[in-house]
Amino acid sequence: MKKYFLIILLSIFVGNVFGQAFNDSIAILQVLEKDARTWRNGDAKGHAECWQVRPYNRIWITPENGKLMDVPPSMLINPAPGISGKGGLAVLSDIKMNIYNGTAWVSHDEVSIATDGKESYSHEMRFLEKVEKEWKLIGQSMYSYTPEKTGSDTTSYINLVDIASGQIETVLAVNKHLEAPNWHRDNYLILNSYGRLTTLDLETKELKLLNTGHAIDLNNDHGLSPDHKSIAISNFDQRGASFDSFVSSIYVLPVEGGEPRKVSSEKICFWHGWSPDGKTLAYTGLMDGDFDIYTIDINGGSATQLTNTKGLDDGPDYSYDGKYIYFNSYRTGHMQIWRMLADGSNPEQLTFDEHSNWFAHPSPDNKWIVYIAYIHDQEQNHLFGKEVKLRLMNLETKEITDLTPVFYGGQGTINVPSWSPDSKKIAFVSYSIK
Repeated sequence: MKKYFLIILLSIFVGNVFGQAFNDSIAILQVLEKDARTWRNGDAKGHAECWQVRPYNRIWITPENGKLMDVPPSMLINPAPGISGKGGLAVLSDIKMNIYNGTAWVSHDEVSIATDGKESYSHEMRFLEKVEKEWKLIGQSMYSYTPEKTGSDTTSYINLVDIASGQIETVLAVNKHLEAPNWHRDNYLILNSYGRLTTLDLETKELKLLNTGHAIDLNNDHGLSPDHKSIAISNFDQRGASFDSFVSSIYVLPVEGGEPRKVSSEKICFWHGWSPDGKTLAYTGLMDGDFDIYTIDINGGSATQLTNTKGLDDGPDYSYDGKYIYFNSYRTGHMQIWRMLADGSNPEQLTFDEHSNWFAHPSPDNKWIVYIAYIHDQEQNHLFGKEVKLRLMNLETKEITDLTPVFYGGQGTINVPSWSPDSKKIAFVSYSIK
């Protein structure tokens, strides 16, 4: 009996030790992510919270010329105005750490992507202490380097951002062009890549081609049905030198793949929304030289025009109670976020700032919308390779906050609904270029 009791005690002790080590590892990774994010955001208070001032703080930086720079710790812990806050994202990889008695060292590689899409690379060593049960940075060493060139000019970073903390997790970096994630309730993403759909398992990180039958020239306007059993796609049935010779059609197929069924009847249609009752699709269509918003029955037939204003109306997405359709419009001469009742009546402008604001997506709990803001006016264009950020609007107060730092993205970042089913996170794509 005593023997078994001892085994139980040892099991509990070992489990607690490993459990604490795991918790410490997660907490340290969160500090490193916050350190990178707040520096790029210009959040001086949040960045200072990552550090603990000590007499022995040291920060060593070695550029590629090999000349060691002994940087004053105050420059990073309490940076002067203008040093931080330049935007961009950072991706950490090859992370190794050792934790012992309230101290830790962490080695990792880092790719920093500036807002112009250019990458810089470093090997880094970080040193931390546990202060009043919280991990704090006390020093670091960074060595810059240039990696071997890859065969692709573009790297796509598939990211998940937590709307409460702002923490960004990069789940995959791949040297190919991926766009427009949808988040399936079975914990995988559906993305567009070179005219085909690809799934990304968020646990295994495995990419798989999704069969879309004869539709193999897809654009990045696709999305899930309310029950997540079907997917709508937009396919270029015919390409040409102008919209006069283009044909873009909307199809629906099973989410596991198969031969698609055509729904749209007009020549130029780009899917964007699915009504909560599953009966209606919302899309952007071209008629008489102007893009407006239409709806159509899931079984096809005649479309219903909801907007008729001069300038582009785009990106219609239903609220989860079916009351509103959110969209972006150029009707004022500047691209802003709007909403209207589901029948097209009572249009209401929601954003009024200097950014070009696109693709508003309501959360499943109907509390938020997320949208992409181009930092500089793009008129009626939503191009790839621009300075953008994700913004979050509280639908009760209409308060708007920045969800991400400024990063390199645009077309393909969040063209389609990408909320997690629990409304806690958003999937988006950022990019870098060689």
